[in-house]
Amino acid sequence: MYRDVSSCNTYNYGDALYWDARYVQEGGSFDWYQRYSALRPFVRTYIPPPNSSILMVGCGNAVMSEDMVKDGYESITNIDISSVAIQMMRTKYDHIPQLKYMQMDVRDMSFFPDESFDGVIDKGTLDSLMGS
Repeated sequence: MYRDVSSCNTYNYGDALYWDARYVQEGGSFDWYQRYSALRPFVRTYIPPPNSSILMVGCGNAVMSEDMVKDGYESITNIDISSVAIQMMRTKYDHIPQLKYMQMDVRDMSFFPDESFDGVIDKGTLDSLMGS
């Protein structure tokens, strides 16, 4: 079967400039499908608080990390390719020491030594799995 994709929108999700522009345009916070309350049982089963060190990849401007701190997590490192998102989140959460924000491309994790974290969360993937 042939599918004409010429009229489909394409986005360069791997390009920091795409995300920078999107965060400037949209502002606020955005959670793709699920809030932490829906993901909480799954997350707590595999990464129990409070002493787990978590890496949140592609954090964007979602509030999940904030909700996890409220739930007792004490060390969450959030990374995103967008410098705009990271600066927004640093400013928003500068008063919460449990949250760290770094601009980084998930395709190059060489900054972190092996076994730096007890768990790695990709919320977009969790959203997809839990929503099905």
